[in-house]
Amino acid sequence: MKQNKKKKPLYINKRITKRINRRKTETIKERAIYVYLPSHKMVKDWKGRADNGGLSISKFVIEHVENSLRQEENHTYVPRSKLLEKVKGMEEENKKVTDENRMLKTLVEKFDNELKRYRAAPFLDEKFEGSRRYEKMLVELLREKKFIRSNDVLRILNIDPSDAEITKALWRQLESLERYGLVESELNGWRWKK
Repeated sequence: MKQNKKKKPLYINKRITKRINRRKTETIKERAIYVYLPSHKMVKDWKGRADNGGLSISKFVIEHVENSLRQEENHTYVPRSKLLEKVKGMEEENKKVTDENRMLKTLVEKFDNELKRYRAAPFLDEKFEGSRRYEKMLVELLREKKFIRSNDVLRILNIDPSDAEITKALWRQLESLERYGLVESELNGWRWKK
């Protein structure tokens, strides 16, 4: 008895499956469209792309046609070729701007170094007479921080420690400010007194 119960559902399932397959077969001609591609090469290409995507050639074509139709229905649709042209143009423009930016940064660094040397010159000249102009950023930094380490002064003012002349001029400015009683040297740094 138990065997009969198991066989009966299998028999029903086979009948249902046959009916569904018969319906598909009857309507297959109504749902079919024949497409003739211009070359064997294109046929191979499409079939290869379908295989790579894990699709049958029918599903591959359906997906791409439906996607194309959806894009055309959207009024903001821009063809892929135009988008590629736009991207290429933007990449070229980006490269030009990047190159120009790099060049301008180099020029700014060069002018900044020249300005530092110009401002440092009076502090490097032992025989200099007259008034000297202090680095404004140095004075503002000392006022703001109240105490700052010597290494941090160089880093914040963007002074290369290996540039002996500018570093020497900076220390002379600090020593001069100390003589005027505005700063006080401490272990590893400087303190603003006012």
